[in-house]
Amino acid sequence: MDAALLPSGIQRVLVTGGAGFIGGAVVRRLLTDSEALVFNLDKLGYASDLRSIELTLAELGQRGLTANGDCRHQLLKVDLTDAEATAAAVKQADPDLVMHLAAESHVDRSIAGPGAFIESNINGTFNLLQAVRAHWEQLPEERQAGFRFHHISTDEVFGSLGPEGRFSETTPYDPRSPYSASKAASDHLVSAWHHTYGLPVVLTNCSNNYGPWQFPEKLIPVVILKAVAGEPIPLYGDGANVRDWLYVEDHVEALLLAGTRGRLGESYCVGGGNERNNTQVVQAICDLMDQLRPEGAPHSRLITPVKDRAGHDRRYAIDPAKISTELGWKPRNSFEQGLVATVNWYLANQKWCAAMTDRASYSGERNGVQPWMV
Repeated sequence: MDAALLPSGIQRVLVTGGAGFIGGAVVRRLLTDSEALVFNLDKLGYASDLRSIELTLAELGQRGLTANGDCRHQLLKVDLTDAEATAAAVKQADPDLVMHLAAESHVDRSIAGPGAFIESNINGTFNLLQAVRAHWEQLPEERQAGFRFHHISTDEVFGSLGPEGRFSETTPYDPRSPYSASKAASDHLVSAWHHTYGLPVVLTNCSNNYGPWQFPEKLIPVVILKAVAGEPIPLYGDGANVRDWLYVEDHVEALLLAGTRGRLGESYCVGGGNERNNTQVVQAICDLMDQLRPEGAPHSRLITPVKDRAGHDRRYAIDPAKISTELGWKPRNSFEQGLVATVNWYLANQKWCAAMTDRASYSGERNGVQPWMV
């Protein structure tokens, strides 16, 4: 994506959760492929990290495109649950586009501690909407006309599919976990602020993301790192739960298209078209590890069934026809291509993984285990 794909009126972009996995990828793309000023609002929680952005700024500096630490990226250390600080951050950023990615997102953690998800995903979104609405209402007419608020959500708000069919923009909401319920609530808030107050919004709901720089508690990095260490690889239940896997860089392209070109008040479903059950994903990683680290082969011997997650949705799949037809988006990477890149990245960046897990006091254990689950 290049600067021409950002409308000329979008010169200042506020990204919430820009030190997270997907948010960080959005920030990096904006820095490398646009000239926009990027304001990165993040509370810097356990899964946050700025290393990838620092490396991007350094690389741009080496290429003579920007100085290291250039003011095009400004970090705003703010927790959205603090309404006053949120309002001050929005005022400082003075954005033309807001991309709202900040959220507590790990289902297992939401089972163990749902309160944090209610506070962050619902109350935090409310505070942001109020601050952004006040900002938008006082903009000059020309800037106000081009302003957009893009809310990034998940396919988990739609619940669980049977063996047939795919989620679309008209699928009824049916969340099954504290995480997905909190995201569903935030989606409804955003839609309500559009219909009630006229706030110009776009929503997207994505399938499971994967790729470099993901915090090592999610399925794919967990499997890679367990395989490297020769430790048991956990497989929930019967391993037949299906997800539609989306490479993070493909998702970023969809987000920037929807956020800048999508129709106001509309939602767009973003999926990779890569349905795999958990057994297939884990086995594919083990096969790659056998090739890349043959001394540990066969890594599949490490696969260990564990008690299934409470309320574990059976299948997700997305129909991306709307964003494809209206905006011309389609994923560039097959699951196989993305997985090879991801496995190689984690093998080459084990020091980063260790630093992240140490900082978060996370040692690879399963999160959210309750007495009735063991």
